[in-house]
Amino acid sequence: MNQTLLGLENLDPGFYIIFYTIISAFGLCIGSFLNVVICRLPTGESLTKQNSHCVKCGTEIKWYDLIPVLSWIMLKGKCRSCGEKISPRYPIVELLNAVIYIITFYFMDFNPQSIILCLFFSLLIAIGFIDWDTQEINLSLLIFGAALAVLSSILTSVLTNEISWFSRITGALYISVPFFLIGQISGIIIKKNTGEFIRGIELGDTILMAIAGFLIGGKAIVISAFIGIIIAAICGMVNKHETGESKFAFGPFLSIGIFFGSLFGEKIIDWWLSMFI
Repeated sequence: MNQTLLGLENLDPGFYIIFYTIISAFGLCIGSFLNVVICRLPTGESLTKQNSHCVKCGTEIKWYDLIPVLSWIMLKGKCRSCGEKISPRYPIVELLNAVIYIITFYFMDFNPQSIILCLFFSLLIAIGFIDWDTQEINLSLLIFGAALAVLSSILTSVLTNEISWFSRITGALYISVPFFLIGQISGIIIKKNTGEFIRGIELGDTILMAIAGFLIGGKAIVISAFIGIIIAAICGMVNKHETGESKFAFGPFLSIGIFFGSLFGEKIIDWWLSMFI
């Protein structure tokens, strides 16, 4: 681990135990809210006006049944009121978000960019699961992501300037422009054959990569796209073999790529280029 966390490299190990415990708890709580977003946003249901309730019987869930992960375990994955099974996706999302926070701070230390990236990764979890369910990326999530990218550019330019404006602008274009062109061309070809304009790469995926590129820079977004496309290609072939369907959500795989690209993309590119210099 990079021991410059918070600039206090000689702290007792107990500090890090407390720090990551707090980060884990915070990540679990944000993950719990992500479950609300994933469940309600596609249906247009309010995220704040209505208390958490069982989707089967409608009974309001008490606060002691809303403790991330633990409540699901204690209830044995069932609603206390009607006994309806509660999807294991709920604790998975909560744990996933907490683990992502821990990994992010472990590799990036505690700074404005790592905090913003954690929030962006939470956003990617919501985007990934919603896209998996609906094959659509919600516009409001993209707007929130764009706001985080702009905030990152302002804070880092004032405090560290670790990602240049040139890298941000080129990062926003490197992948999104090819994605847009592929989407347009494929849509024209498909329309000639079927009479319906269907993009090979949806605009939501294109906008997501533009936002992510502006947030993490050119080198990182290239690796992000590479990882996402490779994973999507493998999963797509498996899905085609199992179901015969060729259409599937691209957003979840791009989200995975963005996560790894954000943390390791620049190092991978620099290592690759060093082999030829």
